[in-house]
Amino acid sequence: MRTRQAPIALVGMERARRRVERWRETRAAGMSMPENLWAIAAQLARRHGIYPTARVLGLEYNKLKRLSQQSNEAPKSPLSLPPPTFVELMAPAAEAVCRIELEGRAGSKLKIELPASSSAVLVMELCRVVCGSSR
Repeated sequence: MRTRQAPIALVGMERARRRVERWRETRAAGMSMPENLWAIAAQLARRHGIYPTARVLGLEYNKLKRLSQQSNEAPKSPLSLPPPTFVELMAPAAEAVCRIELEGRAGSKLKIELPASSSAVLVMELCRVVCGSSR
């Protein structure tokens, strides 16, 4: 039987569910849920939707809906992830020149500079033939 893994996005909801469960285990009868837990639930509802959040956390749908719509400036919870940012990386400009330098046995020198798009292998073979290299 295959085990299903929760998506990374729902990890925050699972943490909140455990916090709400811990509160429910320790609360006194008739005690309402603390505001910080409602704030976390409202933030999750804005991110994942009201119904899924209310269902997973076992909360009243209408109250969660009202709290999630009241303000987008809800206090940040320790469960929130930093907002994504865009970073553009610029690669260093590649040198678009192919340089071939040859030195003959008699001390003669040949320097060739070509655009990088030309076939350097063909030029090197030509130089070997002209210079008489056996390689």
